[in-house]
Amino acid sequence: MELQRRIVEGAGEFLLFALTPPRLTTEPEHARQIAAKTLERLRPVGIDGLVLYDIDDESDRNPEERPFPFLPTMDPADYLARDLVGLEVPAIVYRAVSKYPEQQLRSWLSEQTPTQTLSVFVGASSHEKPVATSLPRAYELRSEVRRDLLLGGVAIPERHARGGAEHLRLLAKQAAGCSFFVTQIVYDINAAKDLVSDYHYECAARGVRPAPIVFTFSVCGSVKTLEFVQWLGVDVPRWIENELRHAEDTLEASYDQAVATAVELIAFCRRVGVPFGVSVESVSIRQVEIDASVRLATRLQAELRR
Repeated sequence: MELQRRIVEGAGEFLLFALTPPRLTTEPEHARQIAAKTLERLRPVGIDGLVLYDIDDESDRNPEERPFPFLPTMDPADYLARDLVGLEVPAIVYRAVSKYPEQQLRSWLSEQTPTQTLSVFVGASSHEKPVATSLPRAYELRSEVRRDLLLGGVAIPERHARGGAEHLRLLAKQAAGCSFFVTQIVYDINAAKDLVSDYHYECAARGVRPAPIVFTFSVCGSVKTLEFVQWLGVDVPRWIENELRHAEDTLEASYDQAVATAVELIAFCRRVGVPFGVSVESVSIRQVEIDASVRLATRLQAELRR
């Protein structure tokens, strides 16, 4: 319950590790092996929670060709229940709610144990996408069925940079039941700082206690991975893109960049008084990138006051 306590008390300074479940076509025994290896790899790091993404096809949001083909993955809730049985920390299970009929989402909520599971609800990737359950309705269902399940929302610094209203979206989500927020991978630190600052001062003006914002970081092992991150909607400042494209070792350059960005953002959040967490995302199947993600998590864990 340590992660839940830090979120509820607004203490922050926790470490998450994020990954996608294996592909849907993965044989059951191989999926169990992947899960066992993941737990073995993460145990020495000392994470406070494991994030499991719910992958959805976002080609409707971006008409450009996807750098990597979309391959359906296992349902994160099924993967957690079936294969991650040795997990010793809470799991944060993403739910792309537009994929699930209301009754299916209601049933899943009723089965959850809040001491072991948290969730992040994600809405449809575009207005054109068919919606089985809307994000506002999903929030209502959680309040009706499983109010004690800690719920997170998505925070997008890039959207704040474009429209300047993301902090207001966070407050609206907070009013709807969100206790924490999780960003996309952070490359543009100025956009992240702007969001933190505006959120802090708007919370102060309304007399609302800020909820922890979890900033996501990752390593990038190739130019193609960088292009995929950009395809997903992450803004990468030109100077960082140039450094990664021309680096002798792209993976090591991205590791150094992630550490520098995280350390600066941690210091800024402490200064303004917004609680925060750090999440390291590992979605690559390349061993060298997986190892670098674990190394990044270990490095950032040392920066946290826990």
